[in-house]
Amino acid sequence: MRFRAAVLRSYESRFEVEEVDLRSGPADGEVLVRIAGCGMCRTDLAVRHSAGRSPLPAVLGHEGAGVVEEVGGPHTGLGRGDHVVLSFDSCGQCESCSAAAPAYCDSFASLNLFGGRTADAARFTDAAGSGLAPRWFGQSSFAEYAVVPARNTVRTDPSLPVELLGPLGCGFLTGAGAVLNSFGAGPGDTLVVFGAGAVGLAAVMAATASGAVTVAVDRFPERLALAERFGATALPAASADLPGRIRRLTDGGAHYALDTTASARLINDALRALRPTGHLGLVARLRTALALEPGVLDRGRKISHLCEGDAVPALLIPRLIRLWRAGRFPFDELIRTYPLSAINDAERDCEAGRVVKPVLIPEHPAPV
Repeated sequence: MRFRAAVLRSYESRFEVEEVDLRSGPADGEVLVRIAGCGMCRTDLAVRHSAGRSPLPAVLGHEGAGVVEEVGGPHTGLGRGDHVVLSFDSCGQCESCSAAAPAYCDSFASLNLFGGRTADAARFTDAAGSGLAPRWFGQSSFAEYAVVPARNTVRTDPSLPVELLGPLGCGFLTGAGAVLNSFGAGPGDTLVVFGAGAVGLAAVMAATASGAVTVAVDRFPERLALAERFGATALPAASADLPGRIRRLTDGGAHYALDTTASARLINDALRALRPTGHLGLVARLRTALALEPGVLDRGRKISHLCEGDAVPALLIPRLIRLWRAGRFPFDELIRTYPLSAINDAERDCEAGRVVKPVLIPEHPAPV
């Protein structure tokens, strides 16, 4: 089949929406999904800074959702017409996967970031027959269709607006999962979130839903206003004595801190804002060595990297949907939709901080 997809051909170029070819249908254990919407995540845009490690040309996109068109084999657990949210890829066989920790799969980097699954990779090409990189994050869902492993999918209620659900598979899952899974925050716990983008605001919403007291730090006043709407106390990132102000707001220091910025200054501020035995989780990839200031890890404070909110998507995504239906996780208020053909506008607005979570909507002419 032939359909349209947004192709990134070089690390400096714009996305080009063009026709691509899928030369065979889903293999055993895979499904073909008609994409209804796909969120744009910072990880997609970070490919531009991957120093050649993420292969191009490629179809990116890893926050897809849509409708199953075709199933491969009898054991996918899915049927034609099922509505699904797509999440990250994992092998399903290593020690981490077997321990219900697929975000720490032994093959996570190779499957999701640096080439994807290699089996039958030649089936996905551009219209001229030149190869495209194998599936990005098991999806490559900046497209009208995607072939994905069935284990990456989560079935959802068809009455829900499937075109808006894709970010639950990564960005919102990461922020909410950090609070609900990694920290296990509950009523009366204190949390400070550095960076009120999609991941940070999802963390704020999850913390409010769990009864935690939250402080949000950001440099954009509009995002701080959103954080306040979702239940946080807002602090500008440039505040004088930021750790001291956070400690006063959290009655001696936060139990937990989540950094989404990868800023060395803010990471050190976050550690100084923790109470003894507090935990700082990092979700953004650091691009340089991180220098920690003397004393910031004293008294049992700890720092760790959190991947995908320590989530099992099949468990956390339905939980977030239940919270949304109850009015306690209003992720849809962070979304602005764009047609797939306007992907470069979405990237521009995302980089400029004018939108929290762009979602791309394919136009879907009939496949050839």
